[in-house]
Amino acid sequence: MMESNTEPIYFYKANDPYGCFSNFSLHPIHCEALNWPTVEHFYQAHKFLPTHQQDLIDKIRAAPTPEIAAALGRDPQHPKRPDWEDIKQEIMWQGVWTKFKTHIDIAQILLATKDAEIIENSPVDYYWGCGADGSGRNYLGKVLMRVRRQLRHG
Repeated sequence: MMESNTEPIYFYKANDPYGCFSNFSLHPIHCEALNWPTVEHFYQAHKFLPTHQQDLIDKIRAAPTPEIAAALGRDPQHPKRPDWEDIKQEIMWQGVWTKFKTHIDIAQILLATKDAEIIENSPVDYYWGCGADGSGRNYLGKVLMRVRRQLRHG
């Protein structure tokens, strides 16, 4: 594989440069026969599917902001589905892929990053982001780079 001379692209907040890469960006998706206001809504609700917590799932989907959807999904009072750790990357892929397939304008922004490494510059998330010290796994950045490859190669 050829080494890229491109500087890494950092993103975090939805209103920052490259904010469209954030799951909080206001790009609705249609997935699994439902409309979701953001990828964050979709992702957080899936922590509880398929369970008997339909009220909570509906509440997350109807949340007025992605921040509220995230807070509901992260509330430790609500037990997550038992297979969550096994499937959360696939759920994230599904939401992010759908977002970029749906919104051609942001797909073009993603494709314009060429081969640059994409990094979620989250100071608190060491799983999806790079964390405060850069040692995080950056799985959201990896999902975005995979989406970019898929878009490029059909």
